[in-house]
Amino acid sequence: MTLSNEDLQEIERRCAAARPGPWRSYIEGRDHFGGSNVIVVGDGASLSVDIEPLGATTEDQDFMAAARQDVPRLLAEVRRLRSALERRGGDAST
Repeated sequence: MTLSNEDLQEIERRCAAARPGPWRSYIEGRDHFGGSNVIVVGDGASLSVDIEPLGATTEDQDFMAAARQDVPRLLAEVRRLRSALERRGGDAST
């Protein structure tokens, strides 16, 4: 599957619309005691509300929380690689 520039822009729009990071997964019994499984949003003074993903497995929740940091990094890497390919005369516009 090829990602078009429009696909990348849509992914980036969704990232920009989500609450800012970092997002951290806190699992009851693994990361804390006395509460439910939550994704903590923000850091320090920007600490926001928690997200409580109902019905998610531990692995699902860890993935969701990590995606807030991972997806922007992946977008930047795709763009960096496309730029390098274009500089070498390749077609990175698909």
